[in-house]
Amino acid sequence: MRLLTLAPRLLFVAGAAALTAGVVQHAGRGGAAEHVAAGLLAGYLGWLLLEAPVTFRRAAAAPADARTLLPYALARLLLVVSASLGPLPWDGWSPWLLAPVAVFTAGVALRQAAIRALGRFYSHHVMRQDGHRVVTSGLYGIVRHPAYAGMLLAHIGFTCFFFTPAGVAALLLLAVAVAWRIQVEERALWDVPGYAHYAAGKPRVLPKVW
Repeated sequence: MRLLTLAPRLLFVAGAAALTAGVVQHAGRGGAAEHVAAGLLAGYLGWLLLEAPVTFRRAAAAPADARTLLPYALARLLLVVSASLGPLPWDGWSPWLLAPVAVFTAGVALRQAAIRALGRFYSHHVMRQDGHRVVTSGLYGIVRHPAYAGMLLAHIGFTCFFFTPAGVAALLLLAVAVAWRIQVEERALWDVPGYAHYAAGKPRVLPKVW
């Protein structure tokens, strides 16, 4: 169990190293598309570092989602490695390249807003805390898991920009891992007063879909 909780932190370091290498590699090439790629990789690295304090926060007990952490972290690592070290699929610059960048930015912004809404109750692990209560306002009044929705949206934009077979496969793996984590999380939260009633009227990540 300890290895399962330690592995994502090691993969975090590997991902940060890959992103740094990618920024240097793409920035050193000519062309506007390469420079936008370097900026997008730098944005992803900044996102990782922004959440690093939560990523490396020690859990008081073994989290309920320990088995979901490895595929989740591996999917993200595969995505950033394929983007950082592979060639761009675009022949040249096009304004349409800004569309996936905008999707990525919107996803990160959505995730950060959801994290701020939860405050001290937010964790990268599935666990109940002292005084745990259900947050139902703001983004949580629309979907039950806006942080995961933002995570997926950001990676859709990221994958569309660095479009590779490995990246698409990693995105699918990430979606499966997130769905698994959500199911584990909801089993842990079901006994929180008010959660069952709240969950009955709200979709998980996408209205009218799931």
